[in-house]
Amino acid sequence: MDGRRRNPYELTEDTPVYVISVAAQLSGLHPQTLRQYDRLGLVSPDRTAGRGRRYSARDIELLRQVQQLSQDEGINLAGIKRIIELENQVAALQARVAEMEAALDGAAAAMRQREAAVHASYRRDLVPYQEVQQTSALVVWRPKGRHTD
Repeated sequence: MDGRRRNPYELTEDTPVYVISVAAQLSGLHPQTLRQYDRLGLVSPDRTAGRGRRYSARDIELLRQVQQLSQDEGINLAGIKRIIELENQVAALQARVAEMEAALDGAAAAMRQREAAVHASYRRDLVPYQEVQQTSALVVWRPKGRHTD
């Protein structure tokens, strides 16, 4: 979540609203298949106080993905579970990279601000001195008001 308080009645793709019979119908699978996938850890729906399963729209999409990998690609359930775990790990790492990039951008902006503050504090009465080739020069500075002749 992004830190803002959400409306408790707002439905998102993670809101568990579908009972197993509806989830089975939406995913095109038998309710017993959904129970098996839950036991195997492929899809983990939320539970009600009475231990009934409640599926979210994200769960339904995951069930469809499991079915597609199993039927169309011929991948066994253990392989599908590993694919799902790796996809979740990749998503978590991508989120972490995005967080780190944001932190890096913030640090770079702070550094630029500090650098600008340092440059703004430079004394403007100092002038860089460059030596002329093959000649040397002596610069004598005499403060005003103290002439000794």
